[in-house]
Amino acid sequence: MRRLGIALAPACLAAGLVLLAPTAGAAAPPAKPKPGLTVEQTVVDADQSFRGLDAVDRRTAWVAGGSVSGGAGSVHRTSDGGRTWVEVTPPGVEGLQFRDVEVTGRRSAVALTIGEGALSRVFRTTDDGRTWTETFRNDEPAAFYNCVDFYPGGKVGLAVSDPVDGRFRIIRTDDGGASWRVLPSAGMPDSTGEANFAASGDCLVTHGRDASFGTGGERSRVFTSRDRGLTWTATDSAIPAGEAAGVFGLVFRGAHGVAVGGDFSAPTDGVDASSYTAPPRRGWTSGGDLTHLAEDAAYVSGRTLLATGESGDVAGTSLSTDGGRSWRFLSDVGFHTLDCAGGKDGACWAAGGRGRVARVAAGR
Repeated sequence: MRRLGIALAPACLAAGLVLLAPTAGAAAPPAKPKPGLTVEQTVVDADQSFRGLDAVDRRTAWVAGGSVSGGAGSVHRTSDGGRTWVEVTPPGVEGLQFRDVEVTGRRSAVALTIGEGALSRVFRTTDDGRTWTETFRNDEPAAFYNCVDFYPGGKVGLAVSDPVDGRFRIIRTDDGGASWRVLPSAGMPDSTGEANFAASGDCLVTHGRDASFGTGGERSRVFTSRDRGLTWTATDSAIPAGEAAGVFGLVFRGAHGVAVGGDFSAPTDGVDASSYTAPPRRGWTSGGDLTHLAEDAAYVSGRTLLATGESGDVAGTSLSTDGGRSWRFLSDVGFHTLDCAGGKDGACWAAGGRGRVARVAAGR
């Protein structure tokens, strides 16, 4: 949307667990901990605002961002749990802003830069970032690509642009990002007045055989495709729309989805800033209010999710244990992007402004 070789010792920030004090003169019941957030945080590059993130496991993650001083954006990766980060930025990207990075294979990844016209590009590596190839450069002046994601297997992927001639534009790859083509617009509903938010790299996500992206502007909707980007249906998101408001991030677990957002022009207004969908519903239901805007969300385990966001001095992270139907505030520490890797070696990673990258854990 238009408006929108480094190692430092980790700094541990904790919104710790608070215990209930016993009543004087009486036997106290067992204390129950209040929910809290533990953040093991590292500043990788203070000049970068990280909004792209892919968590592989508890040891490996990639982040991508843009310079806040007008320099080049960058891509970094860790393979030792965040103790050290290696810069693996493609060469010749001065003036470009990275907003998304997706790991597509054991040593392969794709990174997206945003902007009007030729500023929107896709880069691909097959050797952990040692070398890169530019595989897509936008030649449509009105297009502005915001997010990219891949289906399971890492071969088929989609990227979404703000509307061109009143319809969102989709590009697709069938070879792991080595080549891309613009898909026909006939299957896209009218999108006049809408846009994506390149806030977290998760404005477009794949889930199983489907793909979805969120919008804001004149309408706040979730678009879904069940045929790899050829045709789309649009449904009201239940998150308020506005010039700088709408859906900022999406996450799915099976058919259960959660959308988060807010209003960048009023970041403390978290009214109805989340929604959820689950079978047999086909629409989205409000998940209630947050005390902060939320740019991204991720499933931690089961029905437990984290939602996080930051805008200037306003930031926060909240927890849901019921699949996004309700939320509890955890901490005023917030990030732009969040991703949790599943399995026994899984971990939750977050990244944000001032070059911060962290592993995060929530206590109930």
